[in-house]
Amino acid sequence: MTITTPKPSGRIPDRSIYERRESEVRSYARAMPRQFDKAEGVWMHDNQGGRYLDFLSGCSTLNYGHNHPILKQALIDYISADGIAHGLDLHTDAKEKFLNTYEELILKPRGLDYRAMFTGPTGTNAVEAAIKLARKVTGRENVIAFTNGFHGMTLGALACTGNAAKRGGAGVPLSHVSHEPYDGYYGPDVDTAELLEQRLADPSSGLDAPAAILVETVQGEGGLNAASPEWLRKIAALAKEHGALFIVDDIQAGCGRTGNFFSFEDMGFTPDIVTQAKSLSGMGLPFALTLFRPELDQWSPGEHNGTFRGNNHAFVTATAALRHFWSDTAFEDDIARRGTLLEQRLETMAREHGFETRGRGMMRGINVGSGELADAVTAACFDDGLIIETSGAHGEVIKVLAPLVIDDALLAQGLDILEARLREAMADDLAVAAE
Repeated sequence: MTITTPKPSGRIPDRSIYERRESEVRSYARAMPRQFDKAEGVWMHDNQGGRYLDFLSGCSTLNYGHNHPILKQALIDYISADGIAHGLDLHTDAKEKFLNTYEELILKPRGLDYRAMFTGPTGTNAVEAAIKLARKVTGRENVIAFTNGFHGMTLGALACTGNAAKRGGAGVPLSHVSHEPYDGYYGPDVDTAELLEQRLADPSSGLDAPAAILVETVQGEGGLNAASPEWLRKIAALAKEHGALFIVDDIQAGCGRTGNFFSFEDMGFTPDIVTQAKSLSGMGLPFALTLFRPELDQWSPGEHNGTFRGNNHAFVTATAALRHFWSDTAFEDDIARRGTLLEQRLETMAREHGFETRGRGMMRGINVGSGELADAVTAACFDDGLIIETSGAHGEVIKVLAPLVIDDALLAQGLDILEARLREAMADDLAVAAE
């Protein structure tokens, strides 16, 4: 199987409707100016005959690839049988099967006892529910989040997000959140967990007692910064010591992306609250979930709700994904093996140019030092049939989010493109500098 760039069609595609009617807020379409009409597995196709290897995976929404046949068939069968599509929070067969499967295959094997709250359909809805619940339970207002964190675009989650450009769109003050330094923010010689410990212990630090401490174990949009297990254990202990709830945002790093179903497994702590979305549905259908310890379930009926918190189509595909991928450890073992291959290839590229790698599992990238260089490389990759994006405070990290189901040969083929385009861009930079 080879990657094919768009074939000449003898006509220029008319995309004027987007310029005429769609908001200027669109972003991915600017970096990838094609009209896509089909996708399967690890491939996306445009309507000009081009085929692209997808190393973006819907920002980790498509961990199992596009239109996985088992998930697709489960949904087709359900729709054909006139299954419930929209159900608010009513009891349905699809919800019952999902909850039973989630309990059997995810919670019980990991010794986790969580209540499941079906929120609105996106990750930011799950985060909003988490921080609202933490404030309700503790009676406090302040939430501690971290530098370079990204948690969503609605106002509560946005207040916890670090990115200035995203925050600037709010139009109102984003308050009741303290942004503390993430692991490694000041370099390897400064333990930022100890800094936070000192601030929390000092009644004159100006840091209000927190309702919650919210963290990503790997910062997806913030540059693939990966916190160490030791640091995360310290943060979890600080939360407990100071009466705050410890929330792990597992929206991008979960569902196998970093190796296990949850990104915090085997790290020696259990979060009070976990948020999930993105690949939870298995097929790109909107579905978000907030998990929390049973004693924290202090909601009154209807106190937090949403019209689309009962996406039964997503329950169906999520259940099929859990059954197919998480019934045993084979999938996790394969992710670990493939993650090692990815790590080795990226380390080789980084060493060649004096760069550093970031991330964990199948959530990795290369910090190339500038957004301009990263943009040039990813644009050249797209011209060669590889969809790949950037992240980081300045867009300086080239981010590999290949589907977890990709085979080794296609993973290598995509990385070959990245390696060649990076080498080419570096040669161009050297040539310009020599002039």
